[in-house]
Parts: sequence; structure tokens; C-alpha cells
Amino acid sequence: MQDITKNNFDFLRVLLAFIVFVGHLGALSASEELKIFEKSPVELAVFGFFIVSGFLIARSYDRSSSLKSYLKKRIKRIVPAYLLVVFLCAILLSFVSTLPFKEYFSNTQVYKYLFWNSVFLNFQAPWLPGVFGNQAVNGALWTLKVEMCYYFSVPLLFLFFGKNNKYRNVSLMVIYFLSLVYLNYFESLDKISLSKQIPGVLCYFIPGMLIYFNFDKFIKHKNILFIIAVVTVWIDLIFDIKLFSPMMIGIIVLYIAYSLKFLNNFGKYGDFTYGIYIFHFPIIRVFTTLGFFKDYNPFVMAFVCMLVVIAVGISSWHLYEKKFL
Repeated sequence: MQDITKNNFDFLRVLLAFIVFVGHLGALSASEELKIFEKSPVELAVFGFFIVSGFLIARSYDRSSSLKSYLKKRIKRIVPAYLLVVFLCAILLSFVSTLPFKEYFSNTQVYKYLFWNSVFLNFQAPWLPGVFGNQAVNGALWTLKVEMCYYFSVPLLFLFFGKNNKYRNVSLMVIYFLSLVYLNYFESLDKISLSKQIPGVLCYFIPGMLIYFNFDKFIKHKNILFIIAVVTVWIDLIFDIKLFSPMMIGIIVLYIAYSLKFLNNFGKYGDFTYGIYIFHFPIIRVFTTLGFFKDYNPFVMAFVCMLVVIAVGISSWHLYEKKFL
């Protein structure tokens, strides 16, 4: 049977981060030429991240010696870099603010931004004074709040539906469908931001957990499961429903993670996906604010922007994130 540690999650996460970057590039660049990039399936990529987290965090908790050890690992992986991007944005974006330095740093909004974003409640203060037309500084950070909620939910899910519970699979499927009810209900009311909170997006974490708990069976039947998943997602898209598609997307994502063996060593140079993800949004907006996409060839600037994002992500990992692990 396949070794659970032999996978290409590192490649998969970089791919998902790149999809998010491309989609946000099209949406934020204010360039007609780059609008084609808006077709990048950003939402699907974000849900892919949730599925990967569902699998890997369940595995992390299962392998941890204690609850304290598990929480320590999770907090060290997420919080330091998250706080870094929040504080760097508050300080460095003063250079692109329409307000003078003194007026900028005396504005209470700066400190509201620092406080609310530091406690993962980005929606309370998403903007900085005079920056990006007082629009959201970093629209990618909402997912980190959801991730943290899931991290703290995992011990409870294991307590009630852990490996030794014979009703585990059924119980998790019940939670899956309850999550879908929540998601579809608030989407029907056009309350999209509310639908994407942890009760709603739990239906994307659960498939990862279920596949972890049933890993051997998944590997044994992964080819037929993959075919069923692709057909099911296609049908769900035709009828515009979300019933089985989150579970099927989970199967597709985990199928990719445990196929393409030549990509298994992709992460040997470092885990810089997180840095790319949390820094790309404000970097794109800086390029837009400075007129780079407007005044120069937008495709060349898109490539330069991508290189800057990758460089920042790699630097964040090697110079900062790595030290906390």
C-alpha cells in the first residue's frame, strides 16, 4: 500500500497559490488586457487549500503527542508570518498612501487595522487610510480566519469522531451535509461572505479528513473514485448545485496529491507557498497604484509582479517562517 508520506502536496499548494495569484492579478490590475486572468478559478483553488488542510491537519493532530504539541505546531506555522504581513502592510504601505506620513500614522484607522487584523477579524478593519482608495489591503487573509477555526475544531472532531469511533464516517458525513445546508442557504440569500464562514466551508475540510481516516481504501480505489468525481462535479456544474461536488473535489485534489510521483520532491527547496499566498494581494495592489500595469506593457509587468511575489514568498520562508519551526 502507498506510503502516506509520499505525496506531492508541496507542488499542489504552489499550483493552487499560483491560480489564486493569477485570478487576483486579473481582478486587481485594472488592466483590460489582463482581465482574461479573472477567469482563473480562484474560489476552487481556495477550496482546494481547505481540502488539503482537512487531510494534513487531521494527520498532524493524529501524529501529535499531545494537544499542546499540536496547537504549538499549528500556531508556529500560521501566526508569525500572518502577523508579519499585517504589520509590514501597516508600515510600508504608508509610502503609497495619499496622506502625509504624520497624518497617516496619527490616523486611528491604522491602529484599528493592526488590532483587528492581528486577531484574524479582518472584516472589522480591512483598509488603511489613503491606501488603495480605502479598499481592502489584503483580501486573501479571510481564509486564515477560517483555517484557524478549523485548527481549533480538529481536536473536537477527533474527540467525537476519531479513529476508534465506529460511526466516524457516518457522523462526518452528517456534518458535511449540515455544512452544505448552511452554505447553500446563505448563498441563496446572497449573503456570500456569511456563507463562507467555518460552518459553510467545513464541507471542504471534511472530505480531507474522511480520506485521511480511510486512506488505504482511497488509494486502493482512487482511479475509479477519480472518474466518478470528475463526472459528478461536471453534473453539479451543469445544474449549478453544491451537493456532492465539495466531496468530489476533495477526491480529485487528493488523487492528484497521490499521483504524479515525479513531483514528490518538489518541496525540497522550502515551503514558500504560504508566503506567496499572504503577500501576493497587497503586492498586486501596489503595482496597480503605482501605475505599472497602465504605463508599461501589462503582460511584462504581470510577469515582474509574479517574480516579486515569488521572491517575497521565498524570502519569507528562509528568513522568517523557517526560524519558528
